[in-house]
Parts: sequence; C-alpha cells; structure tokens
Amino acid sequence: MTSDESEGGTRDPLFRYDQPIFANEDILKISHLPGPDKIVGRDEHMSKVAQALNPAIFGREPTHLFIFGKTGSGKTLTARLVSERLQHEAVREDVDVRIAVIDCGEQHTEASVIKTLASQVNDPSKSGMTIPERGLSTGDYYNRLWQVLDTCSDVTIVILDEIDMLRDDEVLRKLSRAGENQKIVDSRIGIIGISNKIDYPEELTERVKSSFAHDELVFPSYDANQLREILENRKDAFKPGVLTDDVIPLASALAAQEHGDARKAIDILRNAGRIARNESAETVTDDHVRAAKEKSEADRFSELLEGTATQSKAVLYSLVLQTGGRKTAEITTNKIYRQYLTVADDLDMDQLSERRVQELLQELDFLNVIQSEVRGRGRGQGVHGTHRLLEDPDIVKRVLLRDSRISTLE
Repeated sequence: MTSDESEGGTRDPLFRYDQPIFANEDILKISHLPGPDKIVGRDEHMSKVAQALNPAIFGREPTHLFIFGKTGSGKTLTARLVSERLQHEAVREDVDVRIAVIDCGEQHTEASVIKTLASQVNDPSKSGMTIPERGLSTGDYYNRLWQVLDTCSDVTIVILDEIDMLRDDEVLRKLSRAGENQKIVDSRIGIIGISNKIDYPEELTERVKSSFAHDELVFPSYDANQLREILENRKDAFKPGVLTDDVIPLASALAAQEHGDARKAIDILRNAGRIARNESAETVTDDHVRAAKEKSEADRFSELLEGTATQSKAVLYSLVLQTGGRKTAEITTNKIYRQYLTVADDLDMDQLSERRVQELLQELDFLNVIQSEVRGRGRGQGVHGTHRLLEDPDIVKRVLLRDSRISTLE
C-alpha cells in the first residue's frame, strides 16, 4: 500500500498526512507539565511553596498561600508541579492527597467553584454519589463536597487560578474553616490562590480578611536568558534540524520585551512552527517568528475580549481612534465619550450615558484590556479619568474588526 492510500482507498487530498515540522506539538501546550529538571529560575519559589504544603505529607493542614506575579511568570506551573510531587511523597506515609485546579475566570461563582472542586476530587466508588452539573442549591453542593472530601481524600490542595475573578470570596472563608473544624469535615484543605494582582488581598471582604490566614509569595518576571532556557527545554516539540539558530533567541527576546511572559514566548514558538508548516517550509526561520508574534498578540487579545458586549467594543474602538496609533497615549473619559457618541451613531446603536461608558471602561480595565487612572485636576478642580491601551492599537483595531457589527466602521 502506498503512502497515498489507506485501507479505505486513496487518501483525501484535502488533508495532509506528513508532519515535517513538529515531533510532539503537545510539548508546546501551556497545560504541558515539564519535568522538575526543566523548571527555570524558580528553585527558591518551589521551595517556599513546598514549605507551605509540607504538612500535607503527614495528613495535616497545609498553610494557605497567595501567589502573585505577572502573566507567564510560572505561578500556576510551580503550584501544580509542587502539589503533584507532594502527592507522590504522601503515598509513602499512606496519606491520600487530592489536587483540584480551578480556573476562576471560568468558574467564578461560589456554587460553580464548589461543584467543580467536588467533581475533581470525587471518586464515586468511595463516596457513593455523583455531582450533577445543575439542579442543586449552593448549600446542597457544599453538603456533597463535605461528604466527598471525607470519603475520598485525607488532604485536598485547592489551586484557585485567577482568584481575583471570583465574584464571591466567601468560598475562601468556608473552605478554610471547614478544614480547621473537624465537626464540618475530617479531611484537611490547603488553598493556593493565584493572581496577577498583588493588591488582591486588600479587595477581600472584612469577614474573609479576619478569618483567612495565609502566606504570600511574589514571582518576578523572567528575563531573556531564562525565557531562552525555557524554550530550549521545549524544542523537542520540533523535529531535529527544523529550527534555525536564531529562532529561539529571537522568540525569547520578543517575549522579554513584553514583561518576561513565558506563555507568550511558548505561544510565539508554537505559532512560528504552525506558520512554517502551513507554508510547507522545511525550516522555521526568524520571519516565521515575527509573524507568529503578531498572531499571538492578536489571539491573546481576542481571548480577553471573548464574550464582550458590542457596546463595550464600541467604547474600546473609540479609545483606539483617539490614541492616533500611539500605545502610550492617555485619553480622558470625556474625549472617549465624545468619540463614542459618533461611533454609536455610525453603528445605529443606542447611545449610553457618560456614566455608563465610564463603567464599561472600568470593566475593560478589570479585564486588563486597558489601564485606567483617576487623577486630580488641581485644588478645587475635581478629578478626571485617563485610559490607555495595554496592546498595540493596530492589533486592538484588527481584533475588534473581527466583530461583524464593528467591521462596518472600517
């Protein structure tokens, strides 16, 4: 049988069946967990996370921990890796440690967090129950969680990624108190909250602040050399000889310019390989890396805007127009609003009040799409808000124009 044929006959020429670029593309997934010897520049931080979790090896309650740092600084990777290593060590002591990783950007309500936690820890053969997707009250989900923890786990490590996206922080108080109070649950609970907002603890409600004792750990951004080492550790994703010599140095340098984001560096390298593959190129070159950087930025920004209402996009488009193509331009709320009135009119949309537009700008700031500041005009002159883009205006505009309604403005 030839390479162009299969058991079912001739292969469909619409698809390709060779893989000239990648050997194992999964190595370039953000979810890929590399071996301990391939974690770069985080020995001290791994040690501190291990210190917090260490009691769990012996069935005792770990220290709750908040981990802060910019996107792509290795926070979640370190928390997962240390938790899994602890899990293996606990087996030696006949202690069952379970790990739950919850993305609070997706599961941001109290009920959804508890439901997801129960589902990840649950072993129906031990607990004798299932965790339904819907139909239960928050209190009922808690009751099922307590039974799951008591029957399935001695210690549970709960990793709350993007914890600042939680709509109700009461879940922190209830989980931590349950672990401390054997009248509620015999199992122990350790919470690791991960955020890129170092001031998140100040946003907690007073009840949670007073009851949720925790340690804090800050992760610095990676420098260009560390990013280069991270990419070198993942080059096995490609077939030998495919990467030209300047690909990894360039990808790491470009990512270092964006606050040392390892995720961005990996995204650039993966997209460079995909672009080369789609072009049927034999090697991945620096031109592919530059094209991949632009694509990664657009894709990342598109994810931030996913689910955003058209009115919010119209406000953001108004800010783009006011910047004049300058990323660093700081535009007042009033100027954005005047531009927005024109944009809304062009789109034949209802014109929102200036106060509502200001609220939408605050939401975009919360999503890290823009950066907003409130400044005083001077004594007796009041205050005014200024806003600037966190991404290149051309990229923001291009992503916004993917929306069929916004595209009519072009």
